[in-house]
Amino acid sequence: MTDALSNSGSDGFGIEIVPVTQFQQNCAILFDPGTKAAVVVDPGGDVELILAAVERLGVTVEAIWLTHGHIDHAGGAMALKEKLGVEIVGPHEADRPLLENIEKQAQMFGVGGALRNAYPDRFLAEGETLALGDLRFEVLHCPGHSPGHVVFFERSLRFLHAGDVLFAGSIGRTDLWGGDHATLIRSIKEKVLPLGDDVSFICGHGPGSTVGRERLSNPFLR
Repeated sequence: MTDALSNSGSDGFGIEIVPVTQFQQNCAILFDPGTKAAVVVDPGGDVELILAAVERLGVTVEAIWLTHGHIDHAGGAMALKEKLGVEIVGPHEADRPLLENIEKQAQMFGVGGALRNAYPDRFLAEGETLALGDLRFEVLHCPGHSPGHVVFFERSLRFLHAGDVLFAGSIGRTDLWGGDHATLIRSIKEKVLPLGDDVSFICGHGPGSTVGRERLSNPFLR
């Protein structure tokens, strides 16, 4: 779990991190402790672990949200969709080629055949808003790590799910298909940093942080 946010958030907001697959990707269950409504963000695999966490929390998953189309974030999306009977939402359509080649990615990385191509029920665009109970998550298109990467920002909570755009002390890699370092830095500086130094974020790998901490100390942003 991140050091920026507790496992059960305040203001009617909860977060459960489930590290999945050999990539140790932070699959996140975001939920309203009052209504028990939830979404699963980036189910990269190990679907049974995700389902066990959902059952333990006693929440009702309403949708699967994807930040981008890499195997470690979307590889379990179709299996989870079939188990829960919910829609896959996101990422931006520019990541369609990645989503439709997850099985080829699996071969490239030498991982098992449980990970499958993903076919979202709808893609997302800059400026859209996603609801979770009374909360409203703004969608920001932040390419660079992948062409269609999006992040989810809840303004009232000052909370961001940053996916693989920004990490504690690092940024997303840009050496995979569709990645571009200059584009990623521009996304961070034009989309993420302006959200405010008080914004806490969780990310796709490792601990979370705050925007202010990364603005001051992240070596890639100097």
